[in-house]
Amino acid sequence: MKRVSSRTRTLRAVGAVVCAVAVSAMVTGCGQDSGSGSASATSEAAKVMPHQATTSPSGSASPSPKKLSQEQQKRKDVLDATKITFDKAAQTAVGAVSGSTLVDLELGGLDDDNASGSPSPSGSPSPSGSPSPSGSPSPSGSPSPSGSPSPSGSSDDPEWVAQVAEDDGTAHTVRIDAVSGKVLDTTEDEDQDADDKSRLAGMVDKATQTPEQAAKVATDKQKGWVTSLGLEENDDDVLVWTVDVVDSSWNETDFEIDAAEGTVVGEVTEEEN
Repeated sequence: MKRVSSRTRTLRAVGAVVCAVAVSAMVTGCGQDSGSGSASATSEAAKVMPHQATTSPSGSASPSPKKLSQEQQKRKDVLDATKITFDKAAQTAVGAVSGSTLVDLELGGLDDDNASGSPSPSGSPSPSGSPSPSGSPSPSGSPSPSGSPSPSGSSDDPEWVAQVAEDDGTAHTVRIDAVSGKVLDTTEDEDQDADDKSRLAGMVDKATQTPEQAAKVATDKQKGWVTSLGLEENDDDVLVWTVDVVDSSWNETDFEIDAAEGTVVGEVTEEEN
């Protein structure tokens, strides 16, 4: 009897499987019976035929977008409505009190529930000087001009609240509409005594870094919107500019910038889970 090589047997097994698939019926003309013979052929064929993926990558489900926390949503809503960036608000504030210096500035609605700040139908503001081309926030610039701003003076508009100091340390609070940029109110702090004024004037004299310079140091470290800055002494009795920056993920980073050296001496990011 003629000896059949193992290679020949393997090729026959492969032929049996291919024939079975093509006919899609009982194997009658391939020289093999269904049952144990077919199972054996399939086993042999698996050794020489390449494996193929059973699922298509395109069929996989897209990951769901991450849900914003309450604090992140609040930041997004307020910044969506804000059209006046911190630097413009700062200029407006010092212009409202002749010869004054900015010592504090905060965008209302981010850290309290009573301040205004409803979302705007237009895109998010872009915190650098040019609008974001895609409508998504660009992490360093001025608000995007797309869409119509909320009506000027609306009670739902967000506000910048600034404190400026005269040369003698007399403090004034200036409220600015964060949509129109108009000054809403200017009041002198009547609770200051002589010591308070002297202390504030001394802090201003020691702060060789301007608020704008401190903000640039912070945004060079973390791109985003400046939502608050203030001149104060930290826990180590170092005079610093505190600068809050909200990034494009709506997380907030709090910086401490040495008011004399312009260096970062503290940095904390509040990430929401």
